[in-house]
Amino acid sequence: QVQLVESGGGLVQPGGSLRLSCAASGTIFSIYSMRWYRQAPGKQRELVAAISSAGSTNYADSVKGRFTISRDNAKKMVYVQMNSLKPEDTAVYYCNADIIVSGTARVANYWGQGTQVTVSS
Repeated sequence: QVQLVESGGGLVQPGGSLRLSCAASGTIFSIYSMRWYRQAPGKQRELVAAISSAGSTNYADSVKGRFTISRDNAKKMVYVQMNSLKPEDTAVYYCNADIIVSGTARVANYWGQGTQVTVSS
């Protein structure tokens, strides 16, 4: 069984910063790409940032220059540092990862339960 658990969400004023964390646990053999998605009320879930197992990153245009994704492979964690936050960044943020479970030979995709980020004065 694999779990992804996010933390670090909350209420922040415009221009402020937050750091989200996501911890993967369970019988994990290997983790490939890890991603952060977000979903605002009434909108589709969108990809915010992704990082490969080698550390290559890509970002949505809306967050480039403000958000930084990183990972710690030893700890099985992924982070996103969010700076210069705007009200339009308000959403539930989800962690997502491609994982090989120990004892299997297939890659499966997993989601966390989400953490709320609210940017408001």
